[in-house]
Amino acid sequence: MKPKITLKLIAKDLGLSVSTVSKALSDSHEIGDVTKIRVQEYAKLQNYKPNTMAKNLKNQRTNTIGVIIPNILNPFFAKVFSGIEKAANAKGYNVITYISNESHKKEKQAMDLLSNGTVDGFILSVAQETQTLHDTSHFKEILREGMPIVMFDRTMDDVSCDKVVVDDFESSMEAVKHLIKLGCKNIALLSCIDNLSVGKHRALGYEKALRDSKRNVEDHLLIKTDSEEDFDARLKTMLATGAVDGILALDEHASTMAMKVAIQNGIKIPEQLCIIGFADGVWSRRLTPSLSTISQHAPEIGEEAAKLLIEKLESKQEIHAYKTTVIKTELRQRDSTRRV
Repeated sequence: MKPKITLKLIAKDLGLSVSTVSKALSDSHEIGDVTKIRVQEYAKLQNYKPNTMAKNLKNQRTNTIGVIIPNILNPFFAKVFSGIEKAANAKGYNVITYISNESHKKEKQAMDLLSNGTVDGFILSVAQETQTLHDTSHFKEILREGMPIVMFDRTMDDVSCDKVVVDDFESSMEAVKHLIKLGCKNIALLSCIDNLSVGKHRALGYEKALRDSKRNVEDHLLIKTDSEEDFDARLKTMLATGAVDGILALDEHASTMAMKVAIQNGIKIPEQLCIIGFADGVWSRRLTPSLSTISQHAPEIGEEAAKLLIEKLESKQEIHAYKTTVIKTELRQRDSTRRV
């Protein structure tokens, strides 16, 4: 196999120092035109490719962003990643992705691995287990080392870093108010993410909307859990009574199961039951009936997160202030809700 051409080999072949060859290839004013042309033409002839990684390490920059996602099967996170990659590539940054699979241990391992000179900073959504344990030591350690972090969607209040979130509280409030406007009397809250920050914020918005409408928060209309098995069993019992005429589902699983169990019970959607879900994968439009959703504009979340991180990385001054950007959601009405 032909050896890969390097600065050292070019210098040896031309009888020059490595420093001279490097400067000539960088078009430095310190090197005469004759030597520059000689070196550049020889490098081109030998198909020389500069070692970008070595150059970046020398400059203490890798131009690479580490992205840690809890669950790649969730369409929301896949869409956020597409936004991150689009914005990063436009600025000349590469992206390395790691899936934590909701594990605190894997999340910590990823940060330990990638912070060792592989990436310049992190964009991440906190793993479910990390939020349950409320262990933020690995985030704070990375920040102390001077590496910036941008959190999106699932964040930790006691970690001082830039964050990109959606208006979960307000979104739930508006969705419940919409169901009330449609004439729903018994509106259920369905959640499989009660242990996550986003789940808690959405549940609070539901409760606030009911109180603002002079309604009580009824325990028999609440399913808040972090177990899908527990959720499924309780949902079947709830819908079997036929008392529920409106549903706000706070996550993908709750949304799909609400539709499935209602149809299995012969409940007519939307005539007898209106459903709004925090879910906006392709399947939500293809269900029969199609699902009304709260769209979180995931690609925009990713683009904003990348923008915030790159601003930090390219700033000539150390920025100590942190920003939380709120992305507005949109209620997309489809066939699972009646028209006003």
